[in-house]
Amino acid sequence: MRRAEGRLAAHGARALLLTLALAAGAGTAWAQQQAAPGTLPIVVGQGPGGTSYSVPIQTLLVFTALGFLPAVLLLMTAFTRIVIVLSLLRQALGTQAAPPNQVIIGLSLFLTFFVMQGTFDEVYQKAWQPYTAGQMNAETAFQEGLKPMRSFMLKQTRQSDLALFGRLAKLPEDLKPEDAPFRVLVPAFVTSELKSAFQIGFMIFIPFLIIDMIVASVLMSLGMMMLSPVLVALPFKLMLFVLADGWNLLLGSLAASFVT
Repeated sequence: MRRAEGRLAAHGARALLLTLALAAGAGTAWAQQQAAPGTLPIVVGQGPGGTSYSVPIQTLLVFTALGFLPAVLLLMTAFTRIVIVLSLLRQALGTQAAPPNQVIIGLSLFLTFFVMQGTFDEVYQKAWQPYTAGQMNAETAFQEGLKPMRSFMLKQTRQSDLALFGRLAKLPEDLKPEDAPFRVLVPAFVTSELKSAFQIGFMIFIPFLIIDMIVASVLMSLGMMMLSPVLVALPFKLMLFVLADGWNLLLGSLAASFVT
């Protein structure tokens, strides 16, 4: 019985390999029929909007650009400040996994889209729509799309951070912030966001730290040395946060901190 099953498995594997080989050969033959003999079409035409590439090349460029989206989202938007503040809030409350990382990251993403809605709309109207309509080429659309992002980052970047990276990059001292290259603007913006996030986190920690100190003092005065102050203080922290409508205050303050 086992030999018969082994033979059937071997025949099945051979049939699967043969099917894959035939499919690959058919796909190769179809691609050769569609393309020019021995070549893959890259450029299919020239238009008023610039060079028009074939669908495979466009797909390759799109998937290549997708690899840079996480870095763009993390370093050029409001995501950095929001996710750090929410993580510090969880540590201040003393909860180990509530809310979980998935909830924090998801909330940070949607709050980032809410804050960046005006900037993204401006990029769409000034860069994406003219590019898809053939009114400008890809390079011009890319430059136009960077202008709203540059304006947003400049509003949130401290002058001291921008001057620091300008000196490190050996730029002229009289260079205007609007003319700073992205290799200087992006790290200065991230540094400013980290400072703002930790400042907000410090203000969040103060009331919860007071509760921890009060609970620890009461337990020590009662002689309850074996009872964990963190465990006793957690319900009081949660009660304070809920009664003060903490989520409303925190998320509203985060969104308002980007309005200048």
